[in-house]
Amino acid sequence: MSGGDVQTRNSAGLRTAEVARRTGYSVQQVRNLERDGALPPAARTANGYRVYGDIHIRSARAYRALAAGTDPASAKTILRAVHNGDRRRVFALLDTAHARLDRERRDLHAARTAARAIADEPLTDIRPTDAMSISELARALGVRPSTLRYWDAAGLVVPRRAEIRETRVYSPDDVRAARLVHQLRLAGYGIEPLRQLIPELRGRHHWNDLAAALTARDARIDSRSAALLDGATALSALLGLPATE
Repeated sequence: MSGGDVQTRNSAGLRTAEVARRTGYSVQQVRNLERDGALPPAARTANGYRVYGDIHIRSARAYRALAAGTDPASAKTILRAVHNGDRRRVFALLDTAHARLDRERRDLHAARTAARAIADEPLTDIRPTDAMSISELARALGVRPSTLRYWDAAGLVVPRRAEIRETRVYSPDDVRAARLVHQLRLAGYGIEPLRQLIPELRGRHHWNDLAAALTARDARIDSRSAALLDGATALSALLGLPATE
């Protein structure tokens, strides 16, 4: 067995390129993770080369899972707390991440229920007096008029303009679209996905499209929950490691 094989099998004394190979990151990404505190500081040889160990491999893998389950910034914050030995902060940050996913699940359930009811509402006996001004609709939804103007500019809910003073007038169909946008925004939908989805949701026969989109978001939350579980497992091992090797 060659010396290189021994170094590859042994988790101590690893160079940056070997850590990158084992974790699926680039050399620069490994250095960036160390710079940002997701990895503990590497030891240095006499000539200044970085030397990594098992804790760096585990930290990089934990970061990948935590970033997928939360977000890169939160993952780095959690790992900095690990390397600082602040277990209580680690637990608190994980609790926050789980609570965020739980809130997203509850919001998504509420959005699905509300959107189904809204999508199924018939638009019959429509009268001119059923239209709403921007201030009336804002009050009804509990949002600012500026939010409705933003949705208008983004092409999500585009009302007609009254002949007098070009004021916005929301028809019953516009109101229903605004209610859908509001519920889906609460459930975490971004502007771009909604820009494509909402024009297709102005009739009950498109409920299947909406249901499919909501189901896809459910699946993404499941994936993040699984990643967070993997990250927590990796953290459990890290918390049992010494600070240095």
